[in-house]
Order: sequence, then C-alpha cells, then structure tokens
Amino acid sequence: MADRLSWVPDDVDPGLPSAARLYDYLLGGGHNFAADRELAERFLRAQPNARTIARLNRAFLRRAVLHLVDAGVRQFLDLGSGIPTVGNVHEVARRAAPGSRVVYVDYEDVAVAHSRMLLADDDRSTILQEDLTDPAAVLAGARATGLIDFAEPVGLLAVGVFHFVPPEADPRAVVAAYRDAVPPGSHLALSQFTSDLQPGEMAGVVEVMRRSANPMYPRTHAEITALFEGFDLVEPGVVPLPLWRPEPGAGEEDADRAGIFAGVGRKR
Repeated sequence: MADRLSWVPDDVDPGLPSAARLYDYLLGGGHNFAADRELAERFLRAQPNARTIARLNRAFLRRAVLHLVDAGVRQFLDLGSGIPTVGNVHEVARRAAPGSRVVYVDYEDVAVAHSRMLLADDDRSTILQEDLTDPAAVLAGARATGLIDFAEPVGLLAVGVFHFVPPEADPRAVVAAYRDAVPPGSHLALSQFTSDLQPGEMAGVVEVMRRSANPMYPRTHAEITALFEGFDLVEPGVVPLPLWRPEPGAGEEDADRAGIFAGVGRKR
C-alpha cells in the first residue's frame, strides 16, 4: 500500500484501465495496474506489433524534439504527455539546448502525479492537469507557469494522442486554437493512429478500446495532414513513423506495419 501511495492518487480506481498506463506498459514501464495490463494484452492480440509501434512513436518524439531544437525552439508545450518514461521531452531537449523549458499537459491522474514527483525540483519544467481539447484552459495554464513566452517560437507536441480526440471535439479546431496562440516560427509535431496502414488490425484495436475509458479514432492520411493547416510541413511530410527522418544507421523497419502517421510543421 505504501508503494502504491507513493505514486498513485487516493481517488484513482486501479480497476479502470487508462490509455496512458496502457502505453506505459507497452513501453516497458512500471506505472500500470493489472487492469491496464489486461487491456494491453487484448490490444496486443488485435495488433501484435503494438510494442514496436510504441517504441517507434517514442523514437519519433525524440527526433522531432531534436529537429525543433535545431530550428531554434527552446520552449515546448507537450499535449497529452502521458506517464514519464526515459527520454522525456525536457531530457532530450536539454541535452541539445540546456536552457530548454517544458510544460507538460495531461488529465490522467497517475500521469500527473508521477510527473509532479519527477519535476518537483525542476524550475524549468512543470505539468498541468488539463484536457488538451480545452485549449483556452491549457493556454491560460501555460501562461500562468511563466515558462512559456508566447512571443517566442513554441514547440507544440501532440505525439500519439489525437487518436483519442473524438470527431465531435473537432480536432482541426483544437489544433487551430493552439496554432493561433503561437507566433510564426513555432512548430507542431504530431503523430496518430491510422486505418490506412493495417486496416484489419486497426479495426480490432478500435473494438478493444471502444470498451475502455479511452476510445480510439484512427484517421486517414488526408485527415491527419489537414491537422497541419497553417503550418508548412517539413520534409518528408506526413509519413509512417520510421520514415520520418530516420537516424543514420537505424535498422530497417516495415513502414506498412507502423500503424501511425507522423509529421512536423512550421508555422508560417
């Protein structure tokens, strides 16, 4: 019980699985419950490549952050940041640019609680407990931290999260609200599940997640590309995860089995 209380809020129901803890499990993390692992195993039966996809998504986050640092970005707003694991945004960014500042955003209680523990002594990073589909609240909270200067380029990160945003929440309008709040030179890095790659497996995943607290809404290549409206896509555009600027010497990955499209855009 003492170990549980060290990182789990009292009001968290361990019997109710969450997408954040499922992702943590797929990445090999330890901040998940039996219900999350059971959901993850059903996810894996529907999509046997899920662990590889999770790893590829995490690797895309790293490459995207380093690209943004190279482009001069020194402050990041990480939407739907999830449970911290090795290779967090502030760790990646600061290895390349030590003064980088990060505001993480998530509404999942365990993700927020663990992030607060991790960042307790970090005066250049913090976590907001907000829903990314409420940009006004997120942006107000980010301003209040004093860590994000909206007069300077901002790195907007939405990595592996928009497939949880339902159509009725109007994903394009959500992204547009963040885009309109940041100045030219800001960037958006985004990845999300698609049915264009392995449609059978994706249908199975949707069915598995339909009975969870976090249903999934895969989108087509065209729909994902439309989220970058107002941004100029950097090469190679919106592509399967392993094809977005792979690092030299990276092993061959089957792009058709990547499950997720990813891209980075620069605000005009």
